[in-house]
Amino acid sequence: MKNTLQHLFEHKTLSRQQAKDVLVNIGKQACNEHEVTAFMTVYLMRSITIEELEGFQDALLELCVPVDLGDVPVIDIVGTGGDGKNTFNISTLSCFIVAGAGQHVAKHGNYGASSVSGASNVMEKLGYQFKNDSSALQNELEKAGICFLHAPLFHPALKAVGPIRKNLAMRTFFNMLGPMVNPANPDYQLVGVFNLEMARIYNYLLQRTGKPFTIIHGLDGYDEISLTNDTKVITQNGEQVFSAIQLGKRNVDARDITGGQSVDEAAAIFRTIINGNGSWAQNAVVLANAAMALQSTGKYANYETAYQAAVDSLESGKAKQCLDKLIALQ
Repeated sequence: MKNTLQHLFEHKTLSRQQAKDVLVNIGKQACNEHEVTAFMTVYLMRSITIEELEGFQDALLELCVPVDLGDVPVIDIVGTGGDGKNTFNISTLSCFIVAGAGQHVAKHGNYGASSVSGASNVMEKLGYQFKNDSSALQNELEKAGICFLHAPLFHPALKAVGPIRKNLAMRTFFNMLGPMVNPANPDYQLVGVFNLEMARIYNYLLQRTGKPFTIIHGLDGYDEISLTNDTKVITQNGEQVFSAIQLGKRNVDARDITGGQSVDEAAAIFRTIINGNGSWAQNAVVLANAAMALQSTGKYANYETAYQAAVDSLESGKAKQCLDKLIALQ
């Protein structure tokens, strides 16, 4: 690791193989915490290259605990996090709305590193028990339409750096990796990114998979459709900018979509919204993200049709039923 650090401190970049080797060593806990902190700090000071990101992805996937969810096509809705906006758990709520609309979901998530409550924090607080047993996850997918994959149970490297990320409490390249290493290898992905540079990188990487994808970026810095401003949407077919009115029927104030100051508060907001008692701003944002995810599957004629399916899932209680069934299986 010392040679690698010296190489990086000389403003050089890593090849794909070098990047893979470093992260494999980190995953195998062959590096001490000071070396890992120094390594992560390099990427807080400069942009990551596509080669480096691909190498890190290769390492995580090589070390990954495999999971078999059967032949059911699944989607993941995930933001890179690290946008510093402290929104409520929009992506995770959207997953339940999508599941309630009949699209199976394999949600990949982790504890919040730079936010108060990540997907894993809120799922744990709601009563979900993390697991990496394929048969149990398949059962959840079949009966509840959704399962949750807690990243550290599948990725040793993420487990190894968890405490360091929490102590740094800053966005690191691990935020960028999360959406790229879902062990379920989902058929469809909705990925939220925090800046246009990441949108460019993800567009390049996801085009190479040959699978349908949608990348979203709120132009005022959100890694999701926030309805506080326009949203850039990139798919395998091109890119477009949509207004808040087009996506959510209204503009939203940033203060109305905050996530609270604790995991308890975040979980309370989650329950309020999925129970059908969310504010119009909270509902609008969740529905817009869920609708974009549904549309990305190619199963809907247009965005408006997908949006109406999302509305029905939330208002009919189908989304809540998915959550109730999932928690009852624990």
